[in-house]
Amino acid sequence: MGERTWSTWREAVSVVVAPQHLKRTVSVALIVGSTFFAMNQLTVIVAGRANAVVWLKVAMTYLTPLFVSNFGVLSATRHHVPRISSPQGA
Repeated sequence: MGERTWSTWREAVSVVVAPQHLKRTVSVALIVGSTFFAMNQLTVIVAGRANAVVWLKVAMTYLTPLFVSNFGVLSATRHHVPRISSPQGA
């Protein structure tokens, strides 16, 4: 089967959750998120000073690369439907 494309948001969801895309985007999120987590939040957590804000930052540390990676997939797979222009003067 060829590369999935999308032109509606419903189709976009099916592209994002397609196994080949999901595997890659989750891998990116885990690698990039873990790197940023180690750089930015690990010492706070290890020191026992984590509060709700820190845990929210941890979640965003992983969600941000997931969203960015999915945006890349959607940008690469979008199928542009040509618009029919109206006659001049109409």
